[in-house]
Amino acid sequence: MAVRRANFSVRGWANPSSLVLAAAGGLAEEVDEKILHAAFVPFGEVKDVKTPLDQSTQKHRSFGFVTFLEREDAAAAMDNMDGAELFGRVLTVNYAFPERIKGGEQGWAAQPIWADADTWFERQQQEEEMQRLQAEHRAAMQAAEKLHREKLAAEREGEKEEETADPMAATEAQALKQSS
Repeated sequence: MAVRRANFSVRGWANPSSLVLAAAGGLAEEVDEKILHAAFVPFGEVKDVKTPLDQSTQKHRSFGFVTFLEREDAAAAMDNMDGAELFGRVLTVNYAFPERIKGGEQGWAAQPIWADADTWFERQQQEEEMQRLQAEHRAAMQAAEKLHREKLAAEREGEKEEETADPMAATEAQALKQSS
């Protein structure tokens, strides 16, 4: 019997403490939300499990999402379930991000247009913080480069001073110049 591969990925919502483990492709038909929950609960507290259904067949679409409350639990699940076998199928487990195309987690019809405002603001704050940190890093690197250039210039000046600081060497140099 050939082993088929299923792809799993962890989806991180705007709330950094909430992660979703997404199983994409290759889940056996026998796997339901209870089985998926049982497979991942050993790694930490599971908030939610979803297996999206195919509208025409009313069967799951061969993938599922497992939401963990802690980032470490999701990481442990990834480390341990990646390459594991579930109902004869090999799983691939990694991080992923939520799809925001249809207006939030539940789609346009289920939410008012302002429903994603909080997550949008959180993302904006995270982006601004990242830009601020990058600007600080650039400024620190520029200051370090300037300090390094100044140090090199000071060392070169010090070498010139050392050459002229020795009176015997200066006298010898003058004598050599005059004799030539």
